[in-house]
Amino acid sequence: MAKKSIIPGKGDSYNWTFANIGSVTRVTINTGEDIAHLGELDQKLWTVLSCPVKGLEFDEETLRLMDTDNDGKIRVNEVVAASQWLCSTLKDKDLILRGDDQVALSQIDGESENGAAVLAAAQRILERKAESGERKAEDVVITMADVAAAKAAFDEKVKAKDDATAAVVDNRPYGDNTDDAIAAVNALKDKVADYFMRCKLIAFDEECSSAVDVSVEKIQAISELNLSTCSDKIADYPLARPVKECRLTLGAGINPAWQATFDKAKTLALSVDYPEADAIDEAQWGAVCAKLDAYVAGLADDKSAKVESFDKETAEEDADIKLVSKFLHLLRDFYKLLKNYVTFSDFYTRDITKLAVFQCGQLYIDQRRLDLCIKVSDMGKQAESATFSGLYLLYCHCVSKTKAAEMDIVAALTDGDVEDLRVGKNAVFYDRSGQDWDATVTKIVDNPISVRQAFWAPYKKLWKFITDKINKNAAEKEAKQMDNLTAKADTATDKLATKPADGAAADAAAAPAEKKAPFDIAKFAGIFAAIGLALGAIAAAFAGLGAFVTKHWYNIFILLGAIIVIVSGPSMFIAWTKLRRRNLGPVLNANGWAINAQVRVNTAFGATLTSLAKYPLVKLPDPYADKKMAWWKKCLIWLVVLGGIFCALYFTNTLKYVGLPFKKEVPAEVEAPAAEQPAAEAAEAAPAEAPAEAPAE
Repeated sequence: MAKKSIIPGKGDSYNWTFANIGSVTRVTINTGEDIAHLGELDQKLWTVLSCPVKGLEFDEETLRLMDTDNDGKIRVNEVVAASQWLCSTLKDKDLILRGDDQVALSQIDGESENGAAVLAAAQRILERKAESGERKAEDVVITMADVAAAKAAFDEKVKAKDDATAAVVDNRPYGDNTDDAIAAVNALKDKVADYFMRCKLIAFDEECSSAVDVSVEKIQAISELNLSTCSDKIADYPLARPVKECRLTLGAGINPAWQATFDKAKTLALSVDYPEADAIDEAQWGAVCAKLDAYVAGLADDKSAKVESFDKETAEEDADIKLVSKFLHLLRDFYKLLKNYVTFSDFYTRDITKLAVFQCGQLYIDQRRLDLCIKVSDMGKQAESATFSGLYLLYCHCVSKTKAAEMDIVAALTDGDVEDLRVGKNAVFYDRSGQDWDATVTKIVDNPISVRQAFWAPYKKLWKFITDKINKNAAEKEAKQMDNLTAKADTATDKLATKPADGAAADAAAAPAEKKAPFDIAKFAGIFAAIGLALGAIAAAFAGLGAFVTKHWYNIFILLGAIIVIVSGPSMFIAWTKLRRRNLGPVLNANGWAINAQVRVNTAFGATLTSLAKYPLVKLPDPYADKKMAWWKKCLIWLVVLGGIFCALYFTNTLKYVGLPFKKEVPAEVEAPAAEQPAAEAAEAAPAEAPAEAPAE
């Protein structure tokens, strides 16, 4: 039951409501005022401190809008900031609890700064809708559909702008290589201008050719160095050896430091305009540069005349759409986030239509449906953390051929048994949209499921141990027999293949058979003595139990209860302690959540997370059922079993306590031999001799 309380140590803080949810006391969010005061809630009382933006069954756009620092996490301060902003835009804060994707303009608080901005943006969106002829006179509500329509219209404008820009791009002089050609030609402009000036000087006076060409002394100055490291110095030399004809070769003879850049300009531009030329003059080079400069200037003029105008026109529209979209996303989704962040009430409500944001679907396996299924983002972290949850976990790899997608999930088994569950078992997973996935169990984290299962676990393990042992022994004996038969068959085949004509002589020449070990009487005597002692101990134990059981009729129930406590008690106690500590927190922690409180999954709640198959109690004919044994055969079997039990009890002298001794016990004084009796007792037992007669006088 919810209870109002002021947080200790907070003075006149807000009066919060608390409730016991999932065996843990949590604060509840029931009103718009609660949301408005989230900033006053002690962070230690929040269930979650951060959650990931991706991988949740939640509108990712809403989480992106809340993630103001773009770190991929939603933290407490970001939740508080969103609550304060949203509450400041509304007149009635309880509207947040409804989760609507629309709101009447009259409900937006135009008196506050944030509310006024949202109201103005919403009105402009509706006005643009009216300009297009889509708005009706009675439109006094802004909806998510209105924002979506405005976004679509805006995208069309952007596309039109891109098409206009593309038209300019289609006039590129060198096609897709234009931008690279511009970069290469611009890099060579100064160097080519220098080259042609040197050529003009030679044409003016040939005697200055040595002065304007690269000197031998400059090369000698660096010849002793590693020339591959002297690119900067070599780059200062002329682009090519100047000639009085004032032509620049397109072949060999280019300064090595500029060769790569020149080859790029030649391939992208010069060879395109002058495909047959071996060299070009200054005018031809100037024509290429002028063509590229004109293109760049035209592109700049188009941007200044069109693009900037377009940006100014649509900037306000884009801002309006983003602001109202944020407002409506938070109005619709914020309360849902709080129920999965502050209180976890969506998880504990167990409403199939309101699953927690981390529940990704349902897994059907082994005649049961598992509702607690979570996407796995990192299997390594799951291996480190999930084992501390105390839950029985099934990790599955899921494949959807329809979506051409794969994912890993972890499903918690919280009811039923685990006899037929194993790695490699196939199942079917249904995501939240109803799409089915092929699932295969890849890993199992074994933990108790219920006290009932723990009660039977020791007996099942014992039965499995016995059957495995019997099967193993039978398999070993079968293998040994097969080896013996195979060895004998091989020996016989070898003898037949190598036996000489004279069979008798060959047999006589064969190696003597192995000598059999002599019979060790002492060894077997020891074995029989040990067996005798063991049987004697067992018989004594049965005799003691028989005496206890037959002393009072109710002792048989006491004995059975003691056996159950001894065998099943430890397993049930361990299961009980683990079930009390089952916690979903480590599983979520491995997925990037920062869980601040226990997320308990006790036995009663766990039973609601796993649905078992239930069949009606009806008797139906089965044409392939095993034939029932005749009544007299059943009676005969019971007589044999009971007779065997009676004989075992009788011949171990256990039934002596009920008046059916195997041998009659003789008192100790009767059994003692006469020779061992004391002399005094022997004298008393002997008959008195008659006194001798006196001789006659």
